[in-house]
Amino acid sequence: MRRQACGRRSRRPRVWLANRTKVVTRMTKTGTKTVGVVQVKGGAGRSTVATNLAGELAKIGTVALIDCDQPQGTSASWAALRQGLVEKSAVRAYTAATHRELVTVAAKIVGQVDYLVLDGPPRIAEMSRAILALSNVALVPVGASLAEVWATADVVPLVQEAQGIRPVEVRMVWTRFRAHTRLAQELEAHAGRELGLKSLKAHLGFRVAYAEALGEGLTAAETGDPAARNEIAALVAEVRRLAR
Repeated sequence: MRRQACGRRSRRPRVWLANRTKVVTRMTKTGTKTVGVVQVKGGAGRSTVATNLAGELAKIGTVALIDCDQPQGTSASWAALRQGLVEKSAVRAYTAATHRELVTVAAKIVGQVDYLVLDGPPRIAEMSRAILALSNVALVPVGASLAEVWATADVVPLVQEAQGIRPVEVRMVWTRFRAHTRLAQELEAHAGRELGLKSLKAHLGFRVAYAEALGEGLTAAETGDPAARNEIAALVAEVRRLAR
């Protein structure tokens, strides 16, 4: 049975987004590729996905990361640690506490970096709508459980609102995933059927390397875990293809 999303579903984009269509369109037509990470459920792996993407993309080009989950600031803390550790792939980190601040900060960054990564908050908010509207690619991390699939239903109306403003490639990315188990295969089929969202082919497994990397300012690919390194490489390659 399909779980209904919480709250009322708007049939049109929120007013502030609708009034800023030209601004959003102009920002997304720069050379900067923006990748947003959104999920209304806490603990799904948003910061894990955002920091690994930012760190690995910084080895390819220039990267800025805006941590929109304030006051927690996990991604910003990770970037501060990384600044002193990995000079050649440092990430320029910013914070935004409101959707209006996000638009202001992002407008100053786009065109100056190759990639902009936006790490969203764990709630339905104008911030999540703004992230989706600003992104070329939006990733929705989903943990490998039915409860997380249900919670992700609340993201679908936000996606529909954003796509009413401009096209955005939206993909689920599975975290804590055990690909060869029956549960994982059933969840993937169920989520696609119930949510109508496509999934990335790349999955992030249930690995200690991800937690260790986040706390040390590293990417999982830099921890020495070969399986995590391959997963992150696949994630980055797929996101880059979608962002073209």
